[in-house]
Amino acid sequence: MQQSITDKDRKKAEFCLSRCPICTKAREKQKGFRFWFVKNIEDSMCPACKAYAKVHGRKAHEPIP
Repeated sequence: MQQSITDKDRKKAEFCLSRCPICTKAREKQKGFRFWFVKNIEDSMCPACKAYAKVHGRKAHEPIP
């Protein structure tokens, strides 16, 4: 069952996608401390990363296809 996506989720996901310096570099470089950090904390601590996964259907550290 898919959760409904709210406007709040979309705003958080947009922040993660375009304005979060840690997540944007992690997606871009796919290595290093930022990548490791985002990969290991995204599901447990960051509400923007959770929203990104919910809205876009992929984890915040994964590259944009």
